[in-house]
Amino acid sequence: MRRLSSERAKACDISAKVKQEVWERDRGRCVVCGNQYNVMPNAHIVPRSAGGLGVATNIVTLCTNFTKNQCHRKYDFGTKEEKEIICKKIEKYMKKHYGDGWCREDQYYKKYGG
Repeated sequence: MRRLSSERAKACDISAKVKQEVWERDRGRCVVCGNQYNVMPNAHIVPRSAGGLGVATNIVTLCTNFTKNQCHRKYDFGTKEEKEIICKKIEKYMKKHYGDGWCREDQYYKKYGG
């Protein structure tokens, strides 16, 4: 029998296929500021630590620490205000691509699919 922690870790990991899908969806640009240099499709909307899935509907492309804007760092470690602003931009972006049916609650790992 496999351990739950291993199942959760696998579900939260971002595969190369998902990274490629997100890169194409986001057109190789940060979804917050539009920057196209030093960006990566590896930012979980719902963090891995909270059980955020490694699926395209939970991953976005953000600026790395090597940019002036550092959107990924601000999303993870910024002030409450920075996080809220970025979160609103990301959610608006995701609803633009997936419709109003997209919601944060669906991006969590759920044991036994429930």
